Amino acid sequence: EVQLVESGGGLVQAGGSLRLSCAASGFTFDDYAIGWFRQAPGKEREGVSCISSSDGRLYYADSVKGRFTISSYNAKNTVYLQMNSLKPEDTAVYYCAAGIFGSSWYLVGLYDYWGQGTQVTVSS
Repeated sequence: EVQLVESGGGLVQAGGSLRLSCAASGFTFDDYAIGWFRQAPGKEREGVSCISSSDGRLYYADSVKGRFTISSYNAKNTVYLQMNSLKPEDTAVYYCAAGIFGSSWYLVGLYDYWGQGTQVTVSS
């Protein structure tokens, strides 16, 4: 059974930090790229960051560049999203997802598996 389980969300003040984790199981981790997405109330789900397990390529949305860092620990089939200098506009449910693709990492439809999400709330 494929599973993606996010953890690490919570409530933090603006300027603070959180580290999200995505633990994957049930598929060949090294064959997939793992992406982080977020969805705020009333908004579409948007791509935040992505890491390709096979070649280590990293992708970031412009809105988080320089503040968020994605990394993976392949031995534990886990991907992390370190979020620093958080802003109220980062408030959303954050999801991790797994997919196989060559580009356009930010497209929701390219991902095969999704986690249940973890809430991140940044207070001003």
